Amino acid sequence: MGQQQLLLIILAIIIVGIAISVAIAIFRANAIDSKRDILIEETTSLGSMAVQYYKKPEAMGGGGHSFINFEVPPQMVNTINGNHLIAEVEKDQLVIVGTGSEVVTGNDSIKVETTVRGNGDIFTVIIN
Repeated sequence: MGQQQLLLIILAIIIVGIAISVAIAIFRANAIDSKRDILIEETTSLGSMAVQYYKKPEAMGGGGHSFINFEVPPQMVNTINGNHLIAEVEKDQLVIVGTGSEVVTGNDSIKVETTVRGNGDIFTVIIN
């Protein structure tokens, strides 16, 4: 009877260990998805700011139908969720890249790319 109880204890420890490792993997995946969603929201907000800049006349501090001098506001360059920068700027198109602080695999961080067009179209591509 003693060996059977010892075997049951070992089996219970193995099952608990597997459950803990699965829970950690699920929690990590959820954290990565949440951070990615926040990064998408932040780059989309920057895209909306860029469209406002594009549509505002130059006399009022806007771009006058150009993204050329648009800059990421200083408080949005480095946030707790990641870094944002303008990767490509043209007269009627702007590309904002957001790099998250959460590492997906190895050294690859979460990365999203949001493209903004002068007509108000904003779309995001998930890179990592």
